This record gives sequence, structure tokens and C-alpha cells, in this order.
Amino acid sequence: MLTGMEVQTVSGAAIFGMVVSLIISVGLPIALLVVWRKKSGAKISTFFIGAVTFVIAALVLEQVFHFVIVKLTGNVLLDNIWLYAIYGGLAAGLFEETGRLAAMRLCMKKRLDRQNAIMYGIGHGGIEAILIAGLSGISNIISAILVNSGMLPTILKSVGDGGQAEAAYTQLSALWTTPAYLFYMSGLERISAVLLHISLSYMVYLAVKNRKISWFISAIAIHALIDAGTILLAQVLPVLVVELILLAFTGCMIYGVVMLYRKEQLHEE
Repeated sequence: MLTGMEVQTVSGAAIFGMVVSLIISVGLPIALLVVWRKKSGAKISTFFIGAVTFVIAALVLEQVFHFVIVKLTGNVLLDNIWLYAIYGGLAAGLFEETGRLAAMRLCMKKRLDRQNAIMYGIGHGGIEAILIAGLSGISNIISAILVNSGMLPTILKSVGDGGQAEAAYTQLSALWTTPAYLFYMSGLERISAVLLHISLSYMVYLAVKNRKISWFISAIAIHALIDAGTILLAQVLPVLVVELILLAFTGCMIYGVVMLYRKEQLHEE
């Protein structure tokens, strides 16, 4: 191990936070899928339409776009937190909401109803939780176990001396230097994110069904506002406060969706 690399153990509270966040990130989408399928009769395939759309829109197309933009703008964008937040929020809103719109118009013509709109949102937000927070949680838990078992020096030796070992150490040291409560924030964030995706999916569904572009534009604007606002608020407020604000906001959004859902249900009856 390189000189000056002090190894500490990862606290039990931190590991427990990783486990809780992992359970939420993976368990919440699965639970919502099962419960909503049983309650509404929505198609399970719609869940996967939402999941695949997220992967294509957010993890492929949006990332290619980011790569091109960063190449063109360089540090001008990355070094200005306001520009970075506004750009990131707008890009996420445009790509993901356009992806929703395309999926509902092209892949859900025969099942475009309020039940499947919710199921789509569960799939869209659920796969994000599983792929981003879930896989990250598994990686953190495995790394924490290896660190606490005394395997870190061996791992760093296998990486080799120099920059690679230092980079690996810096990344792993966050497991014991990060306050334990922050590991719970990933799970809390995923709850808000899934609620947000369900709400935005319902808004895009209304845009397609009622042929009102205002719902689609509103979905883009809200998505951009939340993403940009989260980045900016994190600069001045504690993470817990930011996550609670986000949870409260998305809770209000899902309440609005419930009202719209019931209104449509009563109209059909």
C-alpha cells in the first residue's frame, strides 16, 4: 500500500444505511409493480416499456448529447454551477419527457389509459432506481465488507502503484469518511424520484390522450426545475434538507395526479 494511505473501518451505521437504501432502490419498484398490477390490471409489459425508454433516452441518447456539449463548451459549462444546473435540468427534461411521449404514442397505442400511464411511470422511475442507486449500493456494500475484512491493502497492491492506486484509495476512503446518515439519502432520493417519474408520466399521458401540448411542456419544465433546483439548493443547504424539500414537492405532485386520476375515473363511470 502506498505511503500515507490510512485505512479505517466502515461503521455499522454506514453499512446499514447502504443496505436500507439498496432495499428501497430495488424493493420499491418491484413492490409498486406487483401492487399496481394487482390493483389496476395494468399490463406488466408497460413497466418494461417505461424501463427501456429510460435506458434509451437517459442513459444512451442524453449521455451522447452531454459528451458532445462538454467537448464543445469545455470548462465554460462545468465551471459555472448555474449554467451547469440549468443545462443539466433542461437536457434531462427534454430527453426523458420526449422519450415518454414517443413511447406512449408509438408503443402504447392499444393500452394508453390511466392505469398503464401509472405503470409506465413505475417502470421508468423504477429502472433508474435499480440501475443507478441499486447497483451503486451493491458496490458500496461489497467494498465496505472488503475494507472491514482487511482486504484493502491487497486490493491496492493488485491495482499497482502510482495514480491508479491513489484514485482507488480516494474512492474507497469515502466509505469511512462520509457521515453515516448520508448513505440513507440515496434511498430517500429514490422515493422522490419514483414519485416524480410517475407524476410526469401521467402528465405526458394527458398530453397524448387529450392532444394538449401544454401538459408535455409543463412536464419538461417541472423536470428541468427539479433537477436544476436540486443541484443549486445542494450548494447552500444540507443534503437532508434538500431531500426533504424534494420529497415534499414530489408528494404534492403525486397528490395532484391522484386527484386527476380519480376525476378521470368518475368521468368514465
